[in-house]
This record gives sequence, structure tokens and C-alpha cells, in this order.
Amino acid sequence: MPPLQAAIVDLDGTLIDTLGDFVVALNRCLQDLGLPGIDRQFVANTVGKGSEHLLRSTLAHVGADPALYAAAWARYQAHYQAINGQHAQVYPGVEQGLSWLHSQGLRLACLTNKPTAFAQPLLQRMGLAGYFERIYGGDAFERCKPDPLPLWRTCEALGSEPSRSLMIGDSSNDAEAARAAGCPLVLVTYGYNHGQDVRALPAWAHLDRLDQLAHRLRQGLGA
Repeated sequence: MPPLQAAIVDLDGTLIDTLGDFVVALNRCLQDLGLPGIDRQFVANTVGKGSEHLLRSTLAHVGADPALYAAAWARYQAHYQAINGQHAQVYPGVEQGLSWLHSQGLRLACLTNKPTAFAQPLLQRMGLAGYFERIYGGDAFERCKPDPLPLWRTCEALGSEPSRSLMIGDSSNDAEAARAAGCPLVLVTYGYNHGQDVRALPAWAHLDRLDQLAHRLRQGLGA
């Protein structure tokens, strides 16, 4: 692990357990359209690739006509905006982990595939926004994770080199983006990762809690 200048942190499944929000908003949307509902496990296996992918996958899962997408999108957006953060919770150890990173003088950014209009108020509501210099959603750049472009652009905004900017995430999207961007990677084990065990993905460390990062970094740096 090289000396770090910055840390770039994912949101859903890394900082905050937002499955409850997704389940409620999607089911209200489906109910509006007269469609059957979905369960928490389906969302856990599907979330992470952006809201459009989630909604299209949901419509396909319940056997809906793809032509309903535009109507479903409007309803989903309205429902999610109304309940954003009400059925979510910050994971144990997250605030302590972010506080430690901040205390080390690292510049912090949150980089998520969630739309920026949802990500910013959610972090505010959960008391985490103050840790981050930048908050970028999946609509902030031309492409989203697992493409490396958002990581490169975030590094530029933070004034950090990719090789000295730690990516912290919970899924293969984060892993692929970090590898392609040249960023060191830490993965948390409690997130979603499309129903797969994240420990199967190569990373500098796999953490059960974000506040374990200080100890692991000291170990890795020989401190």
C-alpha cells in the first residue's frame, strides 16, 4: 500500500444499508402499475449497477412489458424521493472508520452509482455528508462504475494520484473500477455484491467493519 492521499468510498452496501428504501420504493411503484411485488433478496442480488438497471431488472423479474419503463421510472423516482433514508441505516463502524480516515488528513469523496439527487440528501440525513469533500452519483459523469472514468475524475477533483487513492466498496463494480483505474482496493464483506461472496474478489483487504481499516493499514505499512 503506497502512502495515501485520498479515499473514495462507495455508498449503498458500504456506508449505508439502503435495501429497505429500495424495496419500499420499488414495491410502491409496482403497486401503482398493478404489478406483483418483489422481495428483499431480489433487490440485494440486483442493486449496485444504477437505478435504470435496477428498475429494468425489476420489471423483467415480475414479467412486465418493457414499454412500461417510462411510467415506472417516474413513479419510482417519486416514491424513492419521498422515503429516501427512512428505511436505511448506517452500518456499524462506518462513522468511526470515516472519522479515522479524516483524522489522517486524507481527502475523502463518496462515489456511488445512486443518482446524485438521492445520494446527497441521504448522506445529509444520516450525518455522513460532512466527511466528504465531494459527493458524486451515477449521473455525475458520462459513465458509471465499473468503468474507471468516475474514479479518475474523482481523483482529479481531489488532486490525488489514482495509485494513492484508496477505493472502498462492497462489490465487483467497485473492484473492477479500482483495478482499471489503478487504485488500491479495500472491500467490505457485509454489502450486496449481486448475491456473491465478495471475499472471492482480489483486494488489498476484506473488512467486516470499516473501523477495522486503521488496524489493517498499520499492519500493511509495518507500523
